[in-house]
Amino acid sequence: MKTMGLHQLVLVNPARFPDPQADWRAAGAMDVLDGAQVVSEVSAAVADCHYVVGTSTRARSIPWPAMLAKDIGGVLTEQAEAAEIAILFGREDSGLTNEELQRCHTHLQIPSSKEYGSLNLAMAVQVVCYEIFQYLEKTSIQVSAAGKQDQSEISGLGSRIWDKEPASGQQIDGLMAHLESLMVQSEFIEADAPGQTVTRLRRLFMRQQLDETEVQILRGLLKAIQSKMSERF
Repeated sequence: MKTMGLHQLVLVNPARFPDPQADWRAAGAMDVLDGAQVVSEVSAAVADCHYVVGTSTRARSIPWPAMLAKDIGGVLTEQAEAAEIAILFGREDSGLTNEELQRCHTHLQIPSSKEYGSLNLAMAVQVVCYEIFQYLEKTSIQVSAAGKQDQSEISGLGSRIWDKEPASGQQIDGLMAHLESLMVQSEFIEADAPGQTVTRLRRLFMRQQLDETEVQILRGLLKAIQSKMSERF
């Protein structure tokens, strides 16, 4: 991470941390390890994030927006200037669960040989970090050549105009819980057998990248509907 200019590391329920083996492997990057934040679950890791990219190579029963590693730099420039962005990596042996991947706005894949496509976690992290670094280097050179101030980090608004702050992972979770509650209350879905309705709605909201105001409007609408339902019944 540090080799590619990235420093903010969050570890989700690590098997061993701190760990002497991690220390000697860091080889001059102990500041990244010392500053690492440890959380108990993925939801806590991305609660304050506005855009989450999940790494996965497996096909899913419900397809999710996806991109290749080489395209990540351009995608990140589409995010709001102050957006907190996370790249989510899974476990060495089993990757990310379906539930964890549903917390992501898009999935990222690293193309590999069909004959032997295995890529361990450390190498996957390095490839993704390299693609981000390479894009930043390229755009920095282009900006310098144009006679403008050097760009050392992703800060553009891209083609999307963000007039309000993007919704965080925690805000999206709150919206989904509220919506699911209303769907059960109205008997639109069964609590014990919701099918894929909730998952598909989450995919819709993640794909559209709601902002904070949009989430507030939707929750206000849900609250009003629930209030009217209570009056009737």
